[in-house]
Amino acid sequence: MPDPSTGPTRQERILGALLGVHAGDSLGATVEFASWETIQKEYPNGGVRDIVGGGPFGWPAGHATDDTDLTRAVLLAYRDVARQCNPSESSNTSPPDVVKLAADYMLDWYAGRNWPDRVPGETPRDVGGATATGLRRYRASGDPRKAGAGEGSAGNGSLMRCIPTALFASPSAEPSESWAISAITHDDPLCTISCTAYNAISRALVDGRTPLEALEAGKRATKSLTSEDGVSLTWAAPSRKVSAALEAGKVLVRVDDLAQNGPLAAAGAREALPFKGQGYVTESLTIAVAALLDPRPLEEVLIDVVRIGNDTDTNAAIAGGLLGARDGVNAIPLRWREKLQFRKEFEDIVDELLSSEQPPVQ
Repeated sequence: MPDPSTGPTRQERILGALLGVHAGDSLGATVEFASWETIQKEYPNGGVRDIVGGGPFGWPAGHATDDTDLTRAVLLAYRDVARQCNPSESSNTSPPDVVKLAADYMLDWYAGRNWPDRVPGETPRDVGGATATGLRRYRASGDPRKAGAGEGSAGNGSLMRCIPTALFASPSAEPSESWAISAITHDDPLCTISCTAYNAISRALVDGRTPLEALEAGKRATKSLTSEDGVSLTWAAPSRKVSAALEAGKVLVRVDDLAQNGPLAAAGAREALPFKGQGYVTESLTIAVAALLDPRPLEEVLIDVVRIGNDTDTNAAIAGGLLGARDGVNAIPLRWREKLQFRKEFEDIVDELLSSEQPPVQ
């Protein structure tokens, strides 16, 4: 783990966060849905160590799955906002709506419109239930703020894509935009609060805070939620559950223990991970926090996150975002980075946003 005082630059952390999501996604895609026991049997020498593709959907090595594709959708929305915000224009001009832009890009992905490596009209190989429901509702209504799958759909499908908001929203808008972009598909409070906390952690890491300091920022974010129009939002029970998930990643579980012994046998896992790696949002958040606090190199931690099994690509994508923000892009092995489908595009967008006359990161 780098010393934050002498570690990566801000730009390296931002790019590390984005490519950390991509690398975790592509690494985990090989064994998506496989149990811990199956991975132990098929990869007895320490798990999947290289990005090789395959898996249940037959991915080419380094190809994005829905985790990276939807992260890209949110990233493109922030790029478009930056391009449309011309400081020479009248202050009366309405600012672009990043939530609607993100929803439009997500719908392009879902419908197979102008999406890389997709036949026009072709649906995604893999799409979560809440994501599909939310995007169908958005297609019907045209209102991204009334499209979510509803309470009870508390999967990790918005947590996996939320990190561009931490990187490119203004500090004042970050909490409400985290909430609103999650709610396009995942409007259960556990999801919206988890995204808000995760993005607070991510921003703190990019700003050079230590992992423990960043975790405290995430905990504070669960207690000070406001809507886009500034109205205070109070969800006491979900906020407590998200805060408990953050704390569990600190005190109940260790990634190396989960990887070595499995989610059923690892110390604290029965309490912290009742769904055993299968995509529940607070469980994925706990794994990501445990990964963040693991002092080992990014490569070893992500390999072990995948070894836990089940929702391997998404858990590794979520953890990879925090690890990339912690350690910077150069901590992601070059042999991994060279294979990532959107590596060059993500690099170019980060360069554009951070070198623009009025950069969105402040």
